[in-house]
Amino acid sequence: MNILLVGNPNVGKTSIYNCLTGARARVGNYPGVTVERRYAKLERQVGKETVWVQLTDAPGTYSLVARSAEEQIVIDAILGWGGQEVPHVIIAVVNAAQLNRNLYLVLQLLELRVPVVVALNMMDDAAGQSPTAEQLQEMLGVPCVATNGQTGGGTQQLLDAAIEVARAQKVQLPRLLAHYSKELLSHVDRVAAALPASVPQTVEHKRALALWALMSLEHGDELQHIPEELRLVVSQVRSDYLTTTGPSGEPTDLDLEIVQARYHAIDERLKNYFIGDAHVVTVADRVDRFVLHPFSGGVTFLVAMLVVFQAMFAWADPAISLIEDLVTWLQDSASSLLPPSLLTDLFVQGVLGGVGNVIVFLPQILLLFLLIGLLEDSGYMARVAYLMDRTMKTMGLHGRAFVPLLSGFACAIPAIMATRTLENRRDRLLTMLVVPLMTCSARLPIYSLIIAALFPVQEGSWLPTQGLLLIGMYAFSVVMSLFSAWVLSRTVVRAARMPLILELPPYRLPRLGPTLTMMQARAWSFLREAGTVILAATILLWALLSFPRTEPVATSQDHAGYAAAPPLEDSYGGQIGKAIEPVMRPLGFDWKINTAIIGAFAAREVFVSTLGLIFGMEDLDDDATALRDKIRSERLPNGQPRYTPLMGLSLMVFFALACQCMSTLAVVKRETNSYRWPSFLFVYMTSLAYICSLTIYQLGSALGY
Repeated sequence: MNILLVGNPNVGKTSIYNCLTGARARVGNYPGVTVERRYAKLERQVGKETVWVQLTDAPGTYSLVARSAEEQIVIDAILGWGGQEVPHVIIAVVNAAQLNRNLYLVLQLLELRVPVVVALNMMDDAAGQSPTAEQLQEMLGVPCVATNGQTGGGTQQLLDAAIEVARAQKVQLPRLLAHYSKELLSHVDRVAAALPASVPQTVEHKRALALWALMSLEHGDELQHIPEELRLVVSQVRSDYLTTTGPSGEPTDLDLEIVQARYHAIDERLKNYFIGDAHVVTVADRVDRFVLHPFSGGVTFLVAMLVVFQAMFAWADPAISLIEDLVTWLQDSASSLLPPSLLTDLFVQGVLGGVGNVIVFLPQILLLFLLIGLLEDSGYMARVAYLMDRTMKTMGLHGRAFVPLLSGFACAIPAIMATRTLENRRDRLLTMLVVPLMTCSARLPIYSLIIAALFPVQEGSWLPTQGLLLIGMYAFSVVMSLFSAWVLSRTVVRAARMPLILELPPYRLPRLGPTLTMMQARAWSFLREAGTVILAATILLWALLSFPRTEPVATSQDHAGYAAAPPLEDSYGGQIGKAIEPVMRPLGFDWKINTAIIGAFAAREVFVSTLGLIFGMEDLDDDATALRDKIRSERLPNGQPRYTPLMGLSLMVFFALACQCMSTLAVVKRETNSYRWPSFLFVYMTSLAYICSLTIYQLGSALGY
């Protein structure tokens, strides 16, 4: 039995999916979290019979109207287009506090005459101003079940109701239907006559599909598998409709007439069920006046981010020190227990040193996800999106692009996939090209290392220097993303701007459970990458830094000699770093930094493990110390520090802008189905990184820093 979950964004649809399936799909208190379909199979006992159910969680949508291939996913899933199986029943999840808007999608489903069960979710947010499930069922003419996605209340009854409707194999006659004018219906019937013969021949179903086609098909849409004859008829009908005039003589708007007819039907049926004064000013309204104000809201956001980033240093430092001590102990123990050999060098320096120097930053990454996750779940981040809309619109970005940009703080790959929530290709492409400039979690270990090594806390200073530097790098990435969007939107990716339509979710107390689940998934993803991609890259770099080997050297009476590693400058890795030194020296980078930068193209975190290899291998006879201490203590022949704060700033700016992530380029290739855009992304980001880093270092040097 195939059951499909649909609903507006942020109505708790994925929470219900998790309750029914036991899955841990990500949920969030802002729109646009689900961008792909999810599937799960579950078993249900109905009497003496066992029913197997495939439950599908579709991306959130406000309407069945579609103009992009991504928006077409929902209508394809509902009707079984594109070779998919037609669902036996559709569960439409609605927010009890936003019924006026949510029922628009339900009305479209009822017009299609598909089997529907309504889940009345978030009753606690409605504050008693919503009809009960029984009243809603009477109003719609289809089964309705009250649910609570957070606690799981009512979800099993919802599943039972859906199975019962599917087994009945009979669509109930809906009671909520829009009434369209005779003139509009005459145009609709012209389109219905052009529908393919495979469409069911009931008048209601064909009219519903004709309405969908009239509102979806237009010049420049990206819909697939649409017959050309249908497109021609729709174009002709829309052209004819523009020549008619309304009662007051103004030109008629086809889309507006359809939408108004549907909302009129919804409002007429709902007005008898709402109680109380809908215009009472609540505490949430008063809070919104403050956090949505351009000045006070902007200051609030900056203060919140400063607290987050300063906490990442102050709270995570004990855990970081503990992991550093553990890695050092493991290296010392392995060196003393294992005989001197090539394999021992590989294990101690390549595996333990390389991977350990990356894992040491896991506490900061998890703390970032925890704090941002709590802010998201509270409903605050959606307010930030609204606050940023005016700025983003000025820069050529759609306001809804804030969600992918925000996701970019975690990882560019899911952020690029989240651009599917944008309506047109231009907005998606422009957002894809600037998302990689956002400071992802892979850059955090690099920033943390450089800031801790070259910008230590001054004793007696009250200024949170490290936190300010970190928030400065994040702010720099946001500014450069918006600036790049402004340039690209006026040169490479030109198109008309679309207005922002964003739902502000209710304020809620953050739920620790889902946030911890998300942190666990991120931690496992980070550790998996550390144990695969980063480990492989670190071993390769260890080999480059360890070969070519010189003649064997004696080790002890008990062990045979083995080939000694070359001086690092003479290794293959050192030779590569020196080869590009003339190009990178104006940025302040020496051959060691260059070698680490080359390794970072596999994954940014490899930069840290490569430096760990380089400094660890140079000081094999010394006691192991933290990598940040080794970088800080590095000296030139004249006794001056080799790595200065200016070089550190130049290096952080380079990593903030350079496209050093092969996975990001791969996902852009997949989403655009072209090599052109990932190639352009790599060239423009790397060029921008070099120019900005060069400017900062040369200007700072000229000023005496």
